[in-house]
Amino acid sequence: MNQITELDKLESTKSLQSTISKLENALSQMTQNGANTTLVKKRLKAVYIGLAMLEHVWNQRPHHYTQEDLAEARNVITGLFPSIENSYTKSKAGSPQRTLLERRIKALELAVQAIDDLSTK
Repeated sequence: MNQITELDKLESTKSLQSTISKLENALSQMTQNGANTTLVKKRLKAVYIGLAMLEHVWNQRPHHYTQEDLAEARNVITGLFPSIENSYTKSKAGSPQRTLLERRIKALELAVQAIDDLSTK
C-alpha cells in the first residue's frame, strides 16, 4: 500500500467520492419512487467504509468500523467488480467513460486492499 503515488491517491479518493454521490442520488430517487433501497444502502455504506479505510491508511484518519463492518464492506465492494468490468469492456477505448471506470476499479481495488490490510492486524 506504500507504493501508491499522490496522483493515484487523489484520483482514487475523488472516484470514491463520486461513487458515493451517485449512490446518494440513486437512494434519494428510489426513496421518492417507493422502490426497494436495501441494495443501494448496502453499496453506499460499503463505499463509505472503503473511502474511510483509504483515508485511514493514507492520512492516519481514525475510523469507527468493526471487523464485521469491514468484512461486509469487502464482500459488497468485491461484488461490484463484475458489473463495473462488464461496463468497462463495453466502453470505447479512450472515452471519458472508460477513464472513469478505470479509476473506479482502481479505487475499489485499493479500498479492498486497505480493508484486507486492516483485517490482518
